[in-house]
Amino acid sequence: MLEKRITVPFADVSDINDLKAGDMVLLSGTIYTARDAAHKRMAEMLAQGETPPFDFDGNVVFYAGPCPAKPGQAIGSVGPTTAGRMDSYAPMLIQSGLRFMIGKGSRSKEVHTALEQHGGIYFITIAGAAAYIARCVKSSEVIAFEDLGTEAIRKLEVFEMPVIVDTIHA
Repeated sequence: MLEKRITVPFADVSDINDLKAGDMVLLSGTIYTARDAAHKRMAEMLAQGETPPFDFDGNVVFYAGPCPAKPGQAIGSVGPTTAGRMDSYAPMLIQSGLRFMIGKGSRSKEVHTALEQHGGIYFITIAGAAAYIARCVKSSEVIAFEDLGTEAIRKLEVFEMPVIVDTIHA
């Protein structure tokens, strides 16, 4: 098993060319949280010709809805949400440039087909490790859909957040 440290967003394909399913990756840099309600809104925005709240190109979305931060912390516990909950929206978002996702659980045939057609990676992270993952988050800022509470889109700065390559089509 390869353990690789990678900075996100992905600047070019060379960052991910040697990855294989099962590889452990430590992500550092900027990622975005988004769950069901945020995915629905982003899909609606794209359908209306609007620009999504963050640039999809090279960026990673973490299917998570963090708990509120305790004093002195950047974020509360932040664990992965079941990825299948986003599968009805994911193919459209993948087609629009969102090619890197983190969650838990398997993906639908439609998501796999979209990843095959457009390229991308589905990473998984360990369920039940939300408190540990929170320690990897250095800052958190709501950037869109604040009215959704924990499902708002957040920009996170992470350091060595552990993920595992589940599906890769680069």
